[in-house]
Amino acid sequence: MIEIDGSLGEGGGQILRTALSLAMVTGRGFRIKNLRAGRKKPGLLHQHLTAVKAASRVAGAHVKGMELGSTRLAFEPQEAQPGQYEFDIGTAGSTTLVLQTVIPPLLLAEKASTIVIKGGTHNPLAPPVEFLSRTYLPLIERQGAKVTLTLRSYGFYPGGGGIIEASIEPAAKLVPLYLEEKRKIIAIETAALICRLPESIAQRELDELSQKLGATAGTAIKKGAIINGERSGGPGNAVFVHIETGEITETISALGRKGLRAEMVADEAARQAKRYLDAGAPVGEHLADQLLLPFALAGSGSFVTGAPSSHTLTNIETIRQFLDVEIELQTYTTGQVKVVITS
Repeated sequence: MIEIDGSLGEGGGQILRTALSLAMVTGRGFRIKNLRAGRKKPGLLHQHLTAVKAASRVAGAHVKGMELGSTRLAFEPQEAQPGQYEFDIGTAGSTTLVLQTVIPPLLLAEKASTIVIKGGTHNPLAPPVEFLSRTYLPLIERQGAKVTLTLRSYGFYPGGGGIIEASIEPAAKLVPLYLEEKRKIIAIETAALICRLPESIAQRELDELSQKLGATAGTAIKKGAIINGERSGGPGNAVFVHIETGEITETISALGRKGLRAEMVADEAARQAKRYLDAGAPVGEHLADQLLLPFALAGSGSFVTGAPSSHTLTNIETIRQFLDVEIELQTYTTGQVKVVITS
């Protein structure tokens, strides 16, 4: 059994999700203590509990500590099984984070799988569905597997009610990728999502994004799209900036919330977009964190990003406990960092 301290690094839920994913892939069990010790509410919340239950079903695992609020967990998996699965978080917790927990073992399974998850689709501190479909999953497809993600219903805090469905076509082996060269910006596209809210909110956000981003990086901003989410568990709002380089489409997002003016939501997204463009690296901060696991499962690969977050560094340490791979960080004088994975 691998012993893990959940207070490692940033002490969040990613340690648990990565451990669950790799336990299912490798068949190695683990015990974790101090679950989410770095968070205001430590222990398993509904979203994390659903991830554990999902992993348990997929891998037929024996689990101890699988209860709300638990700060300790023991997970002993059997072989992960492809199939048709459905999971309900029961709150507005992130469906995308639960999905990303069970994707890795199913990418390497012998047969295809289908997964339906109910809960939140657009959450703070979690990748929205658009990030997975536009940024993350196209790179998984280049590695040889394919995940088709369909959004059935939008879900925002606190109502939840979102539904996503993923179809996973596995690969016999994941192909290494090398994302090192900063490509020319081909297009910058903005969008504003509204669910059960006035369309004027979305228009104000798009106007603000256009003004703040201007002709950034010498590329004109494509006319923003208003997405009216008719199927939704409740009201909600989000804005997106998609930056296309040909090799990667980086997705920047910001969520609206009660009491926050539309212009402020757009301003947050614009600041993030400028930070990505100014860094001059092909892989953004959040994508860097997400790519570590599939790249490690491929056995090799590399990418250039900005200064790694504590989240990313914690994820690296967790991966090292399960896989016999080297993960090296090479810092350039520009401040960029090259992440090199070898086996």
